[in-house]
Amino acid sequence: MKYLVTGGAGYVGGVVAAHLLEAGHTVTVLDDLDTGFTPGVPQGATFVEGRIQDAARVLDASFDGVLHFAAHSKVGESVEQPEKYWRNNVGGTIDLLAAMREAGVRKLVFSSTAAVYGEPERTPITETDPTAPTSPYGASKLAVDHMLTGECAAHGLAAASLRYFNVAGAYVAADGTAYGERHDPESHLIPLVLQVAQGRRESISVYGDDYPTPDGTCVRDYIHVADLAQAHLLALEKATEGQHLICNLGNGNGFSVREVVETVRKVTGHPVPETVAPRRGGDPAVLVASAQRARTELGWRPERSGLEQIVEDAWRFAQRLPAEGTA
Repeated sequence: MKYLVTGGAGYVGGVVAAHLLEAGHTVTVLDDLDTGFTPGVPQGATFVEGRIQDAARVLDASFDGVLHFAAHSKVGESVEQPEKYWRNNVGGTIDLLAAMREAGVRKLVFSSTAAVYGEPERTPITETDPTAPTSPYGASKLAVDHMLTGECAAHGLAAASLRYFNVAGAYVAADGTAYGERHDPESHLIPLVLQVAQGRRESISVYGDDYPTPDGTCVRDYIHVADLAQAHLLALEKATEGQHLICNLGNGNGFSVREVVETVRKVTGHPVPETVAPRRGGDPAVLVASAQRARTELGWRPERSGLEQIVEDAWRFAQRLPAEGTA
């Protein structure tokens, strides 16, 4: 098959593109390199530098589907610049769907987010729980989910939205190329803690240690990036004309901030000083998504759900970065 991967120079998009190539598919990556990196584009993929709005000049009837990762995704920034998120995440997807209709491409897998649920009433979160996003980022993703439901009903699109929280770990492709997190600036917990272990950062800030959790720190859902990529390929197979499948992806348990820090200490053998800071506004105690529907509907079975393996893989990739640089 032949697929377009929007945002395929980014962390998740690049790993999914690599999985598609390894499965024997033809891949074109469309990315404006705003947050992506050229080393993130897998060898063997055709790279087109451009925004989502440029999909019309890439897509034609030879494509079998689109995997859509080209979204701005920083919660704090979305609060400060909501217009940026509406323009790109929502407006860009409107243009993408128009280009798909024009080209006759009728299959889409969308990288959504469990942030659409906001502060949940219960955990683990299921797909039938209320959606009440607390940021323009989450609201923009929810708007696209609604958009896809309408597109499927009106125009026969086969679509799947995959909602997940924290992606972590790294992946080494069959050709030996390694793919991992290289955000600049970095904001995700596991790579930040690894930077402390490397001596690139003095300490890790723990925002609140008095939550109603076993160790007082926030509990979050972490999924290995390779397991996440596999879910996207399964969603391509299961997407059905005229239907919009929505699946959460999660580990079902979650790991606390302190568990992450302790695991990094164990894996790296390095000290990781920590500093307790005040709680951040809007941080729920526990955010964990149920993946039961993904298991039932997609046949998804994560193979790397342990925190230690996630950290080990991320650590191996992080050790490459000082030599390679972060850009």
